[in-house]
Amino acid sequence: MEDDPDLQFLLSGAGLVKVRSSSWKKTRFFKLQEDCKTMWHESKKTLRSKQTFSVEDIDSVRSGRQTEGLKKYTEEALDPRVFSILFKGRRKNLDLIANSEGEAKHWVSGLEKVIFNLSNLSHWIYNCLRKADINCDNKMSPQELINFLHDINIEVDDEYVQMLIEKCDQSKCGSLEGEEIQHFYEILTQREEIDVIYGAYAKTEGMLSAANLLDFLQKEQKEQVDLSYAAQLIEKYEVDETGHYSLSMTKDGFLMYLHQPEGLIMNPAHKRVYQDMQQPLNHYFISSSHNTYLMEDQLKGPSSTEAYIRALMKSCRCVELDIWDGSDGEPVIYHGYTLTSKILFKDAIKAIKEYAFKTSEYPVILSLENHCSVEQQKLMAHHMTSILGSALVTKPLGDHMPTELPSPEDLKRRFLIKGKRLNKLEEEDCRDDEEESEKNLSGKSKTLKLAKELSDIVIYCKSVKFQGFEHAQTHQAFYEMCSFKEGDAFKFAEKSAFEYIHHNVDKLSRIYPSAFRTDSSNYDPVPLWNAGCQIVALNFQTPGPEMDLNQGLFGQNGLCGYVLKPSYLRDKASEFDPITLTRGPWLKHKELHVMVISAQQLPKVSQKMASVVDPLVRVEIHGVPADETEKETRHIQNNGFNPMWNENFQFDLYVPELALVRFVVEDYDAVSNNDFIGQCTVPFTSLQNGHGNIHNMWKNGLQHFVHFTVHSFQLL
Repeated sequence: MEDDPDLQFLLSGAGLVKVRSSSWKKTRFFKLQEDCKTMWHESKKTLRSKQTFSVEDIDSVRSGRQTEGLKKYTEEALDPRVFSILFKGRRKNLDLIANSEGEAKHWVSGLEKVIFNLSNLSHWIYNCLRKADINCDNKMSPQELINFLHDINIEVDDEYVQMLIEKCDQSKCGSLEGEEIQHFYEILTQREEIDVIYGAYAKTEGMLSAANLLDFLQKEQKEQVDLSYAAQLIEKYEVDETGHYSLSMTKDGFLMYLHQPEGLIMNPAHKRVYQDMQQPLNHYFISSSHNTYLMEDQLKGPSSTEAYIRALMKSCRCVELDIWDGSDGEPVIYHGYTLTSKILFKDAIKAIKEYAFKTSEYPVILSLENHCSVEQQKLMAHHMTSILGSALVTKPLGDHMPTELPSPEDLKRRFLIKGKRLNKLEEEDCRDDEEESEKNLSGKSKTLKLAKELSDIVIYCKSVKFQGFEHAQTHQAFYEMCSFKEGDAFKFAEKSAFEYIHHNVDKLSRIYPSAFRTDSSNYDPVPLWNAGCQIVALNFQTPGPEMDLNQGLFGQNGLCGYVLKPSYLRDKASEFDPITLTRGPWLKHKELHVMVISAQQLPKVSQKMASVVDPLVRVEIHGVPADETEKETRHIQNNGFNPMWNENFQFDLYVPELALVRFVVEDYDAVSNNDFIGQCTVPFTSLQNGHGNIHNMWKNGLQHFVHFTVHSFQLL
């Protein structure tokens, strides 16, 4: 990228107007530092020590007026010149105005290129080498090599560094330059485990012929494929012309294959929608958010339309809106009776409409927590019908009276409203009340708590109070649904799992966190999925094991936000009980064998120079109680760059369709709790047999680039 005009612009820097409010818009100078991974910016607060941020902390860059702040505080005419930098975690966005449209394009394009290249192992190492060359003489002294190795997360002693220099120093000058540095790089990035596998199968003049590759695919990957498939892989991933000509795969081509979807631990077929999407909504687990508008805690944190955008971009398909009367007649969203900030209801609906179907075409449920007066409820209904338009479901689908909920396929790109609905008697009272008011303006009329206009757009998700399983079976219609607070839901899942499962076969259930979780923490969703609960709402703004499991479950099926429940959670005749595990078709004993092989480029937990991780890997099984267990490797001392474990584990699973496999990497600490480095969660049914890679691990709810290699296979 050295000659790239966008990069050169970032390195030179330019003035940008930083936007915080309608009255706070100030020009600051921004530039990319020479390490190509740190942004420096001018600050008028001279006492502030930190005037930089890492490019690695950027989640995304959005051009145009796409954030709440820019929409509120800038004019539409500025759209070509404005952009926003969105950070990982809870850090506030940077809303910026460039001097011209051209400069805005340089900033956005340049930052996107730098972010992409930082995820590339070779480019990352190159930048670390440049940074380590303190005196810029294009040579690497022993001390500079030690600094470089610290930067890439390897702790070594002076003797090892001297050994590396002697191995690469052809000029015998005590330092490395030119091709010697290239040789050093090749030693550093050598993948011993790949060399072993490649050497075992490369039987044709030191390369993998199509027949050799087929042998590997059938024996190691357990794939039922033929010779033509192996030949297609060579044509697709071989990087050497000689290999293409001889239809053979070099080691570089083999490594390229392992880093592609075919070589990942997750079945690539499950990366797209592969399940039947034409069953009733109640037959699916649905990715769901609680108090979606909050960016932080439940007491004083900010509310923002950005929170809805982030949840929807993660394929959340049920979002919550907590609506109260606004002082100027416009309904607002916030956590009532707290110090959380407020946003306009109509702004949230606009954001939801714009982002609802960017990652998934399947329906979005708007769960209304309605605290408004009748007048402002009418305005709510008006905003939803006018903004969402024909995408809003306002009447049952089809020409006949339905007897079950429609399917996700039937409802593609549609919005459903979950809320209360007037019964027929209340509707009559509503009409009578309106007529009485027209005839006698001075007369007092009956006080209604629900506007008919709002009631009329609740079609398939009518909120009703739970009055027991027996009452629900005889009195609750298919379009009526109950919400359960966390404590009640867990009690039912543990003590009345059989009845709860039968309730959830043909009715939707929504679970929400306890009111005592003021820090926006989450509960374990797995026991509730085991009981067939569809809408298990979590605080999406709070990363942790619970959200890891949620992202793991919904990472399959094309990230569409809907996952088909196993057949025994959809069948009224089912006798499945996740606690007692009575015999039935759900008992499918499987052995999972996992070999944790190696990792590359693990991030540092601390950015201090002397900090190098001691990584270990834990493999966890989450599912029915009989399946839940965990096992972990030893820790590798002082090596986060290319640790190797080569450790084998075996797990016995009895209900594999409900099992999630979570790979956790931690920095070992002998005197305190281990530090979390990253994790990846995959449904057991989506695991791919054989040698597989994990390229991205999740930390704080966001992806980090990591190479992580395991070998897994399943036995009946």
